[in-house]
Amino acid sequence: MIDVNDLLKQAIKETKNLQEGEIFLVKDLFKGYIWNRIAVKDRLLLGTLFLNHVQKEKSGLIPVEKTSSHQQRYQKMQA
Repeated sequence: MIDVNDLLKQAIKETKNLQEGEIFLVKDLFKGYIWNRIAVKDRLLLGTLFLNHVQKEKSGLIPVEKTSSHQQRYQKMQA
């Protein structure tokens, strides 16, 4: 069983590898096979937790527009 809080920590850690100005989705922070193993309900929860983190913390990340499939996009800004 995958713990969503551990996934959140992993996603936050992975954002350090992004370049300034880069736009991404939460699923881009995981290898494809790892993302596919996460249950849909956990992916939705992870997305909510990640958005809350971005809005509350000074992480150098900002939410931008949503995709046509309603996935939140983010951009890495200067931290």
